[in-house]
Amino acid sequence: MKTVILALMVLVVVSQESNFPYEDVLNCLHLTENNNKKLVRPASDYMKPTWVFVQMSILAILNVKEIDQTFISFVWIDMKWEDPHIYWNPQNFDGLDKMTVPADLLWKPDLMIEEMIEKDKDVPSPFITIHSNGFVQYVRDLMVVSSCRMQVYKFPFDTQSCKLSLKSITYPEEELKFEFFENNTLVTEWTRNMMKNESEWLFISMTVEDQSVSRFHQKQSVVIYTITMKRRSLLYIVNFLVPVLLLFGLDLASFLISDSGGEKLGFEVTLLLAVTVMQLILNDILPCSSDKIPLIAVYCIGIFGLMMVSLLETILVMYLIEKDSASKERKADKNRSLSEDCGDKQGNYDGDVKKWTHCGCVCNVSDEPPSELLSVAKEDKRSQLMEESNSLEKHLDELSEAVKGPALLLSRKKGRKPDYWTRVAKKLDILFFFVYVTVSTLFLVVLFLLWTNAEDE
Repeated sequence: MKTVILALMVLVVVSQESNFPYEDVLNCLHLTENNNKKLVRPASDYMKPTWVFVQMSILAILNVKEIDQTFISFVWIDMKWEDPHIYWNPQNFDGLDKMTVPADLLWKPDLMIEEMIEKDKDVPSPFITIHSNGFVQYVRDLMVVSSCRMQVYKFPFDTQSCKLSLKSITYPEEELKFEFFENNTLVTEWTRNMMKNESEWLFISMTVEDQSVSRFHQKQSVVIYTITMKRRSLLYIVNFLVPVLLLFGLDLASFLISDSGGEKLGFEVTLLLAVTVMQLILNDILPCSSDKIPLIAVYCIGIFGLMMVSLLETILVMYLIEKDSASKERKADKNRSLSEDCGDKQGNYDGDVKKWTHCGCVCNVSDEPPSELLSVAKEDKRSQLMEESNSLEKHLDELSEAVKGPALLLSRKKGRKPDYWTRVAKKLDILFFFVYVTVSTLFLVVLFLLWTNAEDE
């Protein structure tokens, strides 16, 4: 009889062990039935709040849009709370300590991120984990597009701090309270280990604090995570700061170009247009709602202003040189008219001399008495007179050349000496160059010191 009883007991134990423990737990907790009390806030005393422990980590920094002032990140949120209706003894269910059930069977806190400006497009996790000690765990992965006020005063050497505030949509503080797990150091280290992608940003730290804030005439519990990150500025230095500085260096080098032609003016106008293009690119990056003018905008405006002053100085110098050139042209025209008048007079003088020599020849020939040798003497006399007239003409040409030589040398000597306004223009150009270099150096040094030492405004 005892043997039969023992055999029946073994069969009962075996049959119990052969049952599926998950179904037993669900049946024990009445989760398979349409039990509406499971969908309300779990509390043994509804006068006391339900404590929800929250832990958040940043898995990736996807993008930071300065112009829109938005922060796009991929976050992981772990929530845990106690449900007094969820208890079982693991020993009665083959040591089953926890299990995963559909999320629609239990109540979940209506957690939201206050700074979130776009609805999450990811599908929420359809499952939830319950523990034998009554704790329920729910994990969510979100791609968060949140608003973040950007401080671009030190762009591109800026450090941004964006906040993500976790709170309930409807529950006040008397019914639901949030609390975080770890301290700031552990949260930072844990987030740094889980970080998969940082884009152009370098994650520095993450701090967490809980607050009680007033929302719609009621107080709510809020857990605020502050993510601090620093921009990787090397790309902006190579693609923006250095090219603008090189353009400014070319503007300094333009002082070596001669002011007599129009090449220097065209060159400086081209440099000014290039800096204008860089300013347009900067306008597409920085937000228009910044409280203070960013230092990089001051940098571009300062370079643009210095190059504009240099362009105006070039125009002034060219105007002064052109003023001397115009006066020279007037003097040259006057001298040319005088020389033409003198040439006409000299031509008349030569003609008179020739007429006089011709008349002298005729008179001398006419005095000779007629004879048989008259033709020979006449030819000899004519040839002698022609030689004398030719020699006289040569002497006159040599005399005119001798007179023109010293006059030409004197005019060349005077041409080498610059005129008054040209000398003034050259002195002004030299003085402006030293002032320009001094002011530019001071401007760049002060600006880069501010860039390095100033705090983010």
